Amino acid sequence: MNKPYLKKIIAQTPEDLQIISACCSEGIVKVSDIKYLQKNKIFLISINRHAKEIEKSQIKINSIIRFEYIQGSKSKNIDQKNQDEELELISIDIFKKNNIFEITLLFLNNKIITLTAEIIEVILEDQKSLNDKNTEL
Repeated sequence: MNKPYLKKIIAQTPEDLQIISACCSEGIVKVSDIKYLQKNKIFLISINRHAKEIEKSQIKINSIIRFEYIQGSKSKNIDQKNQDEELELISIDIFKKNNIFEITLLFLNNKIITLTAEIIEVILEDQKSLNDKNTEL
């Protein structure tokens, strides 16, 4: 029985975040699946991504990217009223300005989300395989 396992990756450095970015590039995000919980300082994205960590895999996985300690969020070229719009993630980059990190989520067609945080705490957690009807949450 060769059943794929669900993974959890925790990023606390720019190098760690590059791993999450590589796993999630070309993933599809619906605008309705992007949430900023300002009081809790948490930014959540539900993403349908390819299992790039498995060689020659056609498996698609629904995952959650959780950004913690987020102080602010800005978007550019994203129509937040169109909840059904699908965005394709290209990369997640990070820049440091003074003592603040700017985490940039770059989507196809120059659509951008920028998050600001004092520390890096990002978690990629698989929820279920979209190819396997038996996988439970």
